[in-house]
Amino acid sequence: MAALPLAALLLLGGCLSMPGPFSNPGRDASALAHNAPPSRLDIPTPTESLLPEAGARQWAWNTATALLGQTIPAMAQPTRPGDWWLSMRAELRDGQVVPIYQVMTPKNQVRATQEGAPVPAALWSGAQEPVLSAAAQDAAPRIASVLTGIQADDMEKDPHSLKHRAARVYFSGVSGAPGDGNTALAQAFAASFRDGADTIQNSAENADFTVTCTVKITDGPAGTTGHPQQHIEIVWRVQDKAGKEAGAATQLHDIAAHSLDGYWGDVAVAAAQEAAGGVRQIIGRYSGRDNAPLPTAGAPAATPAATPAPAPPA
Repeated sequence: MAALPLAALLLLGGCLSMPGPFSNPGRDASALAHNAPPSRLDIPTPTESLLPEAGARQWAWNTATALLGQTIPAMAQPTRPGDWWLSMRAELRDGQVVPIYQVMTPKNQVRATQEGAPVPAALWSGAQEPVLSAAAQDAAPRIASVLTGIQADDMEKDPHSLKHRAARVYFSGVSGAPGDGNTALAQAFAASFRDGADTIQNSAENADFTVTCTVKITDGPAGTTGHPQQHIEIVWRVQDKAGKEAGAATQLHDIAAHSLDGYWGDVAVAAAQEAAGGVRQIIGRYSGRDNAPLPTAGAPAATPAATPAPAPPA
């Protein structure tokens, strides 16, 4: 059997799924870091927007919609007790209107401030939907970055968070592989996964995450030279302690038919090493331990490149 090269087993970007920054994975999952993100970010209609009432409402709605696109549970509504909320206002500076966003705690304390890209005052005062939508689209990634930094800052201060201890991972094994694949993949993954950030344990009790692997082989095309092929799909799923899927990494390849019916050898090692990196990435992003804290509490975070406001439609 010819060994399958490492490059042939790809960790496809489209198959590596994980939640976006500051998403709400549920009460039990949030407890992994002992820092639950807000279940909802309220966005009340701003009263200092330099816009008419209808335009202010439109700006709030557009901002909430743009934040939903960043997987942030935002809602354009008055603030509710216990909710984090987003304060928005606009300032006039040298003929430009600068949108200003402040992330507020449920106790009405300013946690972080972020400015949006300046907009010509004449465009802003027109309150046209394309202009307000562009401002919201510009602001959404900036606000998402700030929220991620807030969560990371809280984790940094929490000695029990996954920033300060290894994740406890229960690996339930491999199923569905032909030949010695179930055993070879499991052993190779356990050897590749161990590092200072994560530990594998033999029991699901008190585990932060559970990893399972399934292998599926189906008949493929005959091949250009008349040799039959098979299609192999290896899926590594990561679940939190509540059983909610944190992400999945999928490896796909076409192989010579029945070439893995016996000894897997280096193929198992190559696949497991690649999968271990993908699983660590899923755990890191889901738990938030890889996120960078805000440089200074309450200070604006680094902003992405500004997106110019579009010209109003004719």
